[in-house]
Amino acid sequence: MTSVTPEPATTGTLNAEATIEQRETEGLSQGQIVRRRFFRHRGALIAMFVLAFIVLLSFTSVGISLWGIRIPGWWQYTWTQIPPVENRGAPTLSLIPEFLGGAGIRFGNHPFGQDEVGRDIFAVVMRGAQQSIMVMVIAGVVATIIGVVIGALAGYYRKATDAVLMRFTDIVITIPLIVIGSVLGRTFGNLGAAVLGVIIGLFAWTTLARLVRGEFLTLREREFVDAARVSGARDRRIIFRHILPNAVGVIVVNATLLMAGAILLESALSYIGFGVQSPDTSLGKIVSDNQAAFSTRPWLFWWPGVFIIVIALCVNFIGDGLRDAFDPRQKKMPSARAMARAGMGPSAAHAPATVDTTPSTDAPSVTMPGRAPYTGDTAGSQDPRPEDPHEGHGTDQSR
Repeated sequence: MTSVTPEPATTGTLNAEATIEQRETEGLSQGQIVRRRFFRHRGALIAMFVLAFIVLLSFTSVGISLWGIRIPGWWQYTWTQIPPVENRGAPTLSLIPEFLGGAGIRFGNHPFGQDEVGRDIFAVVMRGAQQSIMVMVIAGVVATIIGVVIGALAGYYRKATDAVLMRFTDIVITIPLIVIGSVLGRTFGNLGAAVLGVIIGLFAWTTLARLVRGEFLTLREREFVDAARVSGARDRRIIFRHILPNAVGVIVVNATLLMAGAILLESALSYIGFGVQSPDTSLGKIVSDNQAAFSTRPWLFWWPGVFIIVIALCVNFIGDGLRDAFDPRQKKMPSARAMARAGMGPSAAHAPATVDTTPSTDAPSVTMPGRAPYTGDTAGSQDPRPEDPHEGHGTDQSR
């Protein structure tokens, strides 16, 4: 008897993966599942710690000065003090040990060096990082609020409301953001980083509004929304209590991308002189103020440039981790050990088809998935061979 029995390896592997995921998320709420997925994203986790370190370092080292409130920090200099020049203004930071031919590991009084006036660049960069981070956060919050409200109203009410709000969004999109920021930043930049962040946020919400609108157009047709309408819930409650929590993944991910774009925009505006104005400073303004010393004192550009790049990358990595955490389609392939614990090892997952070649005088038996075995008899079995559509017609015509 010849028997061919294909083993469904792919189906078994998928079932084992589903079993592993169900065991890992059993008894957990949606928030706990999202948090677990996010903490498994190594890049996002490292970026979160690096960004937290930069925030703590910048706000605690030189203190906080906002709207007349002054809280001193632990660093010995402020960004306005002019101490005596040491080491000809070069950085006193050394990370090369003496046995490798270096000056030894030491921090010094001016680890980032001094500018042409004598100000401590470490204190200036920390103050610039404070202002840039403040602009980034405020712009992201303002843009997120405006984008969510406009997108939610347009996606939920549709028709005339959708048409008016989306045409207004198209008008804002056609105006380059760098031009709006330059005009308004030149006018209100001397009011501080907080005002500049609000101005950037007032015009950076367009992309988020379109994404939220698309999510609301899909979610408003779901069964739980119909149930809320039948129960007599008002539109405001349906929007903010039922639909909005289901769109939080898209909102959070794109809010982080908005913040990364905001710090780059602020740095560009401050570099061309339309951002934060003197006597305050920001990372972009530090680069702009010291561009004449590019060839003689390059360290004046290293540190603010590094901080701009690191902050933007950290925010982007965190957004990538949040996207993977909120998106249920992003699944991690389980390891061989996890598959073995689930009862679906690699050898079983890729088991080949088995062929029985035992000689027999009976009719051949073919086993097909989802059908009864075919042994050549017509009773109690199905013939898996395709039926010829012309079979029988030729015989009838010949007769």
